[in-house]
Amino acid sequence: ITFIDGEKGILRYRGYPIEEVAENATYLEAAYLVMYGELPTRDQYEQWVYDITHHTMVHENMRTFLDGFRYDAHPMGMFISTVAAMSTFYPEAKNIFDQESVELQTKRLIAKAPTIAAFAYRHSQGLRYSYPDNDLSYVGNFLNMMFKMTELKYKPNPVIERALEILWILHIDHEQNCSTTTMRAIGSAHADPYVAVAGAAAALSGPLHGGANERVLRMLKRIGSVENIPDYLKLVESGQERLMGFGHRVYKNYDPRARIIKNFAHEVFKVTGKNPLLDIAIELEKRALNEEYFIKRKLYPNVDFYSGIIYQAIGIPTAMFTVMFAIPRTVGWLAQWREMLQDPEQKIARPRQIYDGYGERHFIPMDQR
Repeated sequence: ITFIDGEKGILRYRGYPIEEVAENATYLEAAYLVMYGELPTRDQYEQWVYDITHHTMVHENMRTFLDGFRYDAHPMGMFISTVAAMSTFYPEAKNIFDQESVELQTKRLIAKAPTIAAFAYRHSQGLRYSYPDNDLSYVGNFLNMMFKMTELKYKPNPVIERALEILWILHIDHEQNCSTTTMRAIGSAHADPYVAVAGAAAALSGPLHGGANERVLRMLKRIGSVENIPDYLKLVESGQERLMGFGHRVYKNYDPRARIIKNFAHEVFKVTGKNPLLDIAIELEKRALNEEYFIKRKLYPNVDFYSGIIYQAIGIPTAMFTVMFAIPRTVGWLAQWREMLQDPEQKIARPRQIYDGYGERHFIPMDQR
């Protein structure tokens, strides 16, 4: 599904360079490519968009389910719980070897993920839910459900809409990371896709996986100004601070997704107004890429370095950052799950352990311990 060459900084979806996909595709076009392995024809694309668009609504009982969360519940917790609850609304999803059912559940999950995410946000803000507007694009509709207030018809800014679309395209899939492996492990037990996606999202909610862009923002705020960057880098070199948004478990070169996001950040800030954090980020990157300490360790910006700044500029609160990761990654999780189901040699995931505990011992009665 996804090819990565970490040494050369190459990422491809189904053979297509990520740069070409991000530049030319809509989000749903990229989603179709990842899901089915080929770019859609016009007829295939129009049918795909129609099918997704007409599954964006959620059952009213799901809205009631969301209402049951505390006012300060974390949006990611609400997202995970509601996706898992969808399993009880669609019991036919358990027919995982019925191709027609698999297609339907795939489209339902892709369509409803933004709705659930936006409803979780509105609940956390004490706002009335804004229902889907299927006249808008997939991304535009999400912005409508997030930010519509009193206007009769929400019109997303095209620059903001395209920026978010590119961010989502870049986050669709990224090979066997923690959450994708979780999706495959749960799926290998023949669980339905709703609980499998909920489990994958739970893995993503861990700060070591889905919380990196939030930590980047906190770091940039701590640095405070461009003038403080040299002192901060000295603290990093001495081990007193960490350089967030740099380095990757796979990439030993510049993360190609980070380059794309950086180029689009300037367009976003022309619309939203200048953000001093972007100036700090650009200068921090420039200095780090020219210092021997970071060059020797092959520390380059990753996808999280600029994404949080753009999300913040769009108006997305930091508590929603991981949810913003989960929406597009739902496509990747489902593509990986479907690939696994089609593998005739796939067995239930069952890792073995290396036992390093006690050898054989005999039970001691309590009064002799």
